[in-house]
Amino acid sequence: MAFIDLAGFSAIADVYGDAAAIDVLEIFESMVREALSGYGPPIKWIGDEAMLSFPEPEIAIQVLGALLQACRKEPRLPLTRTALNHGPVIRRANDLFGTTVNIAARIASLASPGQLLATRPIAEAAAAKGILTKDLGKVALRSVAGEVPLYEIEVAPSPDPAWIDPVCKMHAPYASYRRAAPEGPWFCSPRCEEAYRKSPQTYPLAR
Repeated sequence: MAFIDLAGFSAIADVYGDAAAIDVLEIFESMVREALSGYGPPIKWIGDEAMLSFPEPEIAIQVLGALLQACRKEPRLPLTRTALNHGPVIRRANDLFGTTVNIAARIASLASPGQLLATRPIAEAAAAKGILTKDLGKVALRSVAGEVPLYEIEVAPSPDPAWIDPVCKMHAPYASYRRAAPEGPWFCSPRCEEAYRKSPQTYPLAR
């Protein structure tokens, strides 16, 4: 099970308007469809978040690896947040349910912009392919009994937190670089800079 969304989607709608946000979403949806070609459509969309299903971890890693790298190269998209889990699911009509789905959804809420978080079976499959994994220890997830071992998997280049626009979560290089102050954050545009200056507490800096 996988969940993937756009980290800065809500801010794009707030700062640039709904039409701009929909344009970004349509680009993202097209890229997801292309990555899933031959594997079936997404199980469902929840706003800007796609819920995906794969028969085994190796296929999930292969598909998401290509998708996340493509997303990083697309200058019109903000950074993505992704979660992967492996286990049994319950199929009902065209939807999937169960603990495996719930854990994947909870993990997705913990992911930082540009990050892919996963459970141990996924991390083991990634390590077997020579993909860099990082043990983040055990975490408590809402409505999940016991703590779950969590891993970061680097299928795409890790973003530099200093180069992430705190508002829309775009990652440099931008069309034109802009730093608000000698030691301040980067912004992709004057509109994001203005939004941040008006309400910095709304847009915490990445770490």
